[in-house]
Amino acid sequence: MTNRCAWLMVAALAVCVLARGGEVACPGAYPGHLQGIARDDDGNLYWSFTTFLIKTDTSGTECAKVAVPNHYGDLTWHDGKVYVAVNYGAFNKEPGKAKSWVCVHDANSLALLSSNAVPEVVHGAGGMEWHDGRFFIVGGLPETHTANYVYEYSESFEFRKRHVIESGWTHLGIQTVCRANDGTWWFGCYGKPAVTLRTDDAFRFLGKHAFNCSVGVARAPDSSELLVAKNFRSKEDKRNTATVAPVSIKTILAK
Repeated sequence: MTNRCAWLMVAALAVCVLARGGEVACPGAYPGHLQGIARDDDGNLYWSFTTFLIKTDTSGTECAKVAVPNHYGDLTWHDGKVYVAVNYGAFNKEPGKAKSWVCVHDANSLALLSSNAVPEVVHGAGGMEWHDGRFFIVGGLPETHTANYVYEYSESFEFRKRHVIESGWTHLGIQTVCRANDGTWWFGCYGKPAVTLRTDDAFRFLGKHAFNCSVGVARAPDSSELLVAKNFRSKEDKRNTATVAPVSIKTILAK
């Protein structure tokens, strides 16, 4: 068997872990909780743990890891790079307190390639998604606001537009974001209970579901599912671990 054939067999088996409903654990334990996940076209997973960025294959084997400044949030993959929503300032305040950036990392080594200011995300950049040649960034929300916001940027981070989601206020705004293959958008929010918002491609509000994807949501190999992350905090050492597993979209809609 050639090396290429062996590699293809390993890759296919790894994809089957998620495609068949298996749970994947990120190796290691971290001081900050999981903020988001992303998946590339080869099935590799990227995990943002507030002050650490990790890449694994689909089976959970670590491929790369780097320490990063506080506060790295949700992330997305595009064309060999990982893009992370980062806030060095305060969240959930009126304009002037946040310091919102997008940090770009090489998808293989996770080396930092560039940092891009996105000051229009005035309540703190917390999550982002790539779709149709554009970046879409979400984040914090003051308690006085009655809608959530999505900030649209070009590939070179030129600000295009602020979209309004008529969802009502959600606790600390939006944490995670995923655009599914069927044209719907999913937004994970904290709360008791945590909720997931759903919109169409024009960000028209379609519903709020009592389902928790506030620490990570991404497209799954099966278009009828989403990859949803869970965070676990140890009572002993207060460190955080996480898993990812596919969840049927029908299950979320039923909540």
